[in-house]
Amino acid sequence: MYYDAFDTLKGMISRPSFSREETAVADFLQQTWQTDGYKVKRKGNNLWIVSNNFDLDKPTLLLNSHIDTVKPASGWTKEPFTPEVSEDDKLYGLGSNDAGASVVSLYAAFKVLSRKEQSYNLIFLASCEEEVSGKNGLESVLTELPPISFAIVGEPTGMQPAVAEKGLMVLDCVSTGQAGHAARNEGTNAITLAIKDIEWFNTYQFPEKSDFLGPVKMSVTIIHAGTQHNVVPDKCEFTVDVRTNEFYPNDKLFELIKEQVSCTVNARSFRLNSTRTPLDHPFVQRAILMGKEPFGSPTLSDQALMPFPSVKIGPGNSARSHTADEYIELMEIREAIDTYIRLLDGLQL
Repeated sequence: MYYDAFDTLKGMISRPSFSREETAVADFLQQTWQTDGYKVKRKGNNLWIVSNNFDLDKPTLLLNSHIDTVKPASGWTKEPFTPEVSEDDKLYGLGSNDAGASVVSLYAAFKVLSRKEQSYNLIFLASCEEEVSGKNGLESVLTELPPISFAIVGEPTGMQPAVAEKGLMVLDCVSTGQAGHAARNEGTNAITLAIKDIEWFNTYQFPEKSDFLGPVKMSVTIIHAGTQHNVVPDKCEFTVDVRTNEFYPNDKLFELIKEQVSCTVNARSFRLNSTRTPLDHPFVQRAILMGKEPFGSPTLSDQALMPFPSVKIGPGNSARSHTADEYIELMEIREAIDTYIRLLDGLQL
C-alpha cells in the first residue's frame, strides 16, 4: 500500500499540473484508480470515487485534496518534474508536499476504510483548480454529490487538525479627486484622499477576535495613481487583501467596511468565507484523544467552499509549499495513511 502511494505520487510529479492545466495528471490518476478496480467519476479534471453499498440513510464523509500545483518558484536546484528520492528518504518534486502527498495518502486510506462496513458512506474526491480558487474545481462537483456531513481536506499540516481557517475577500478601492496642475494650488489629490483610507485599513481592528484565528487582518497590497509628475492625480486605485475570521461572513464585513471609508469599494467575491468546526465534533474529539492539537490555519484551501463541517489535515509542512526544491518525506506519507485510518475507522458521525 505504501509503495503504491509512493509510485503514484512520482507519477503525479512527472506530469505538470498547473491550475486549469491538470488534464495529464487527471488522466493518469483516473487510469491508475480504474486499474485498481474502481469506477471513477469525472467532471472536467475533478475525479471522485464512491464507496460501495452507498446508503442515503447514513451520513456521508468526504475525503478531498487537490491535484493542481502552482508554477515552479525561482531557485530550484532540482528538476521540478523529475521525482527524486534522496538518501534520507525525501521525495523532491513540484506538488510533492502541496498536495500530492495528501492525495495519495487519502486514496490509500479510502481503499482500506471502504473495504469494511462503516457507519458512514465514503467519497474520495481529487479536485482541480484549488490554487486559484477556480469555479471549475471542487465547487463545480459539490452539486454532483449527495449531501455531505463532514469532510477531511488534505493539505500539509503535519497531520495536526486545522479546525478553523481564515477566509479571503479581495477589495478593489478607488479614491476620486480632481485633476490640476501641480505647480498651482489646483485640484484635489486623490492620493491624499486614499492615504486616509489606507491608514484606516492598516490600523483598524474589528472587535470580534477568534481564539484560533485571531482578528480580521487587512493588508493594502497594490496601489496605482498618477500619470505624470506635474499633474495632480484625480484617481488612486488600491487593492486590499482581507483575511476574515468566523465572526465576520464576507458579505457582512463588506458592508461594515463601506461604512468606514470614503473611497469606492468593490469586492471581487464573497465566496471564500472563514470556516470553523466545533471542538466537540466526533472527529476532533478522536484526534485530541490521539494526542493531536487543533489549531487555526491562516492559509486558504477548498475548505472555504464547503458549506458543511470540515477539518484540514494532511502530511507535510505548509512552509514547504510554493517553494523551490519542494519535498515530502516518505515516512510522512506512511504516517499519514496510518493516521487517517486510525482517525476514521469506526468513527461515528
